[in-house]
Amino acid sequence: MDEVVSQILEKQVLSAAKAVEDKIDEEIAALDRLDPDDIEALRERRIQQMRRAAERRAKWCAQGHGEYAEVPEKEFFAAAKASERLVCHFYRDNWPCKVLDKHLSIIAKQHVETRFIKVHAEKAPFLTEKLRIVVLPTLAIVKNAKVEDYVVGFDELGGKDDFSTEDLEERLAKSEVIFLDGEGSAFAAKQAAASKRSVRQSDTGNSSDSE
Repeated sequence: MDEVVSQILEKQVLSAAKAVEDKIDEEIAALDRLDPDDIEALRERRIQQMRRAAERRAKWCAQGHGEYAEVPEKEFFAAAKASERLVCHFYRDNWPCKVLDKHLSIIAKQHVETRFIKVHAEKAPFLTEKLRIVVLPTLAIVKNAKVEDYVVGFDELGGKDDFSTEDLEERLAKSEVIFLDGEGSAFAAKQAAASKRSVRQSDTGNSSDSE
């Protein structure tokens, strides 16, 4: 039974790899058919895309994106209005909150499209009451100046403090406050590495069978 399942999985992986290969071949063939004017137009379009991306990134960085920083209670609403996507960690000085700090520091650098901040809950009584923050740590997920979701404690992360950065990253992506296909995404990098390993393992398995 295990051998049959293994063979099915191997065929699926090889089929997926073949589809990717065919797609690349199609793109190469399409480029070969382009004349110089088409290539120049594509180049100009790409330059414009890169310029817009650089301008957007510069704007985000000017708003505090790309780093994980503490803000006082009175600055929370200004931060929420300034950034389209924001994650706020309501914390106190305890071990669970320190665990989240570690992961959020990493994710903040990887996902410049979102701002990451922290607020000391005990120093923000008005805010914690308004947002009904009871359990610490709690992540408030803010989009377009509105709190749309919460991650309370570690219940959605396996219930323990040994969850990975990728686990938290995936949870935040479910709320669409970060993009998993971002250039620095740990989750995307992990998925790509796993896919490459699967293809390599399948290739190794095929060569063994043929010997």
